[in-house]
Amino acid sequence: MADLIITESGAVHRPRNVDWKRAAALLYGDWGTSKAYVIGLAFLAAGFSSLPIILAVCALTGLVGINYIVICRHFPDGGGVYSAARSQGRLLAVVGALLLLADLTVTAALSGWSALTYITSGAEHIAFVKLLRDHIALTTIAMLVMMAAINYFGPKHSGSLAVALAFPTLIVVIVLVGISAPHLTTHFLQPRQESLGSLWVQFVGVILALSGAESIANVTGVMKLDPGSTMERPSVARESLKAIVPVAIEVVAGTALLGWAMLSLPSVLQKTLHLSDQSAIASVLQLRSEDMLRFIAEQFATATFSPAVGNFFGWVVGIVFFLLLLSAANTAIVAIIGLLYMMSRDREMPRQFRKLNAHGVPIYPLLIAIGLPTVVLLFVANFTALAGLYAIGVVGAITVNVGSCAFNRTVGFTWYDRVLFGATFCVLFFVELTLAHTKQDALFFVVIVLVAGLALRAYTQKRQGLTTLTVTREVAEMVTPSLAATMQSRLAEGQKIMVAARGITPVLSFALDEAQLRKACLFVLYVKEVAIYYTSAGTRLGRAKWQDDPEANAIMAGVMKLGEERGVAVVPVYAVSQDAAATIVDLAATMGVDYLLIGATQRTGLVKLLRGSVVANVAQHLPDSIQLLISG
Repeated sequence: MADLIITESGAVHRPRNVDWKRAAALLYGDWGTSKAYVIGLAFLAAGFSSLPIILAVCALTGLVGINYIVICRHFPDGGGVYSAARSQGRLLAVVGALLLLADLTVTAALSGWSALTYITSGAEHIAFVKLLRDHIALTTIAMLVMMAAINYFGPKHSGSLAVALAFPTLIVVIVLVGISAPHLTTHFLQPRQESLGSLWVQFVGVILALSGAESIANVTGVMKLDPGSTMERPSVARESLKAIVPVAIEVVAGTALLGWAMLSLPSVLQKTLHLSDQSAIASVLQLRSEDMLRFIAEQFATATFSPAVGNFFGWVVGIVFFLLLLSAANTAIVAIIGLLYMMSRDREMPRQFRKLNAHGVPIYPLLIAIGLPTVVLLFVANFTALAGLYAIGVVGAITVNVGSCAFNRTVGFTWYDRVLFGATFCVLFFVELTLAHTKQDALFFVVIVLVAGLALRAYTQKRQGLTTLTVTREVAEMVTPSLAATMQSRLAEGQKIMVAARGITPVLSFALDEAQLRKACLFVLYVKEVAIYYTSAGTRLGRAKWQDDPEANAIMAGVMKLGEERGVAVVPVYAVSQDAAATIVDLAATMGVDYLLIGATQRTGLVKLLRGSVVANVAQHLPDSIQLLISG
């Protein structure tokens, strides 16, 4: 999946190769994990009177899902909070991005903690496992550090594990609902024992199922287009609808049914654990609140079949959700890296954030992506305290997003779209105010993130000498980046050769010889690999130039000078991508070249294992109409 492909002609677009099924799987890998801890936290908040709270959370989740269906329809290049709010102002976009950063930070920590709880539950009698659980915060930090070490090499598809686990997780949830269905009862439900104000506070405290909406909004920029749409006029309304609806239904229905199953557990606990006292049952449920789905699986499978089957199914649920939550934590880390890199590219964060390692991974964003969750884990006392930090970031980010859309007059929203956005904004705004009032730790955490982020932005802009200038709309249209792209010259049709350059190598000399002999036009392609996974649209395509890249500048300037001396027309082509092979194939096909020249790979065995061979991937996907020549 290539990102931010730029050419001098401005005619190249990002490849759109994510179909609705993969987009749905990526969404489920984030959104679908929420049920792993939401229902347990709801029980901690309200006990056997928590069903209305669970249903209210499900209703709000569905409402937010409907909002993002509309957002994705109108933002085909990425409708995340950073890009959607940018139309209302750069400062608002940065505030939304920082709120999302706070959400992703807690998501990484919370998912890692919950993953370890699910895999170690039931094995506390083993001394090593007991040690890990006794120091679970430090264990989670160690696990996140290992993820950072893997991400240092920029694995090719960060979301592949989530995609692979989506179907097994869905099967597990269906089986879990199926074996608990015969035991569902309202006999143990209790009426609310608190005032409506207290009930609202309890509801606000367990809103942890919303962050997945941002993930689908960010992936629309690389989703396949709807039939009949073009790169110039993209539309992903149908594709995004097919991705969001089934996942939203599963999350809403699955959370509601499993929450009801949790509150029906007393019907089987007398048989499985010989418990009949209500207070004893409540104590057991509170004890297993962090891995409630595994506990539900163990007890209902034991009651339906046997203790052996219950233990086995509990381990199946534990392993599946361990891997899914682990993937969610990794996805959050990668999203932090991408978000910080994109803000730096837009000159909202220091330029040092764009510094890449040898594998194309931004170095400082990687350190921040692992450092922020580590700091959070060092200061939280338990899982409930960690979960308390979560909602204020994601609710704030979604509030900024839907609020920006409600007041956006440049996008063709209908009046009922704006009513939907306005109603959702009002609900989420009051939720955010309640969170700020009732969860002082969360407020302190998000204020620190905002103050530090905005201070860093101010320092960045001061160093860059940026100022804000107000001009008329006519002047703004004259200096729009797209205007320069429309004035680029178009080369006449003829035989074309493209060479993919990674340095001053013999393949460049060979390409010049071929172009001179064939009287062909030579396209010199330089792909700067940036191993991030964040597809939301920030800066418009066309800002990056090969003249600003020292290595690319040296190559292009040298080849253009040699081409002028030898009478060869040389066209420099510059691209920034997380997948060099996909970018090379896409550009070669887009420009209609006759020959593609590429040097033999110089990657080490470890990097080939993690990221694959560029030459092999190009050869596998290159159209038959293009001849591939490998030099070296």
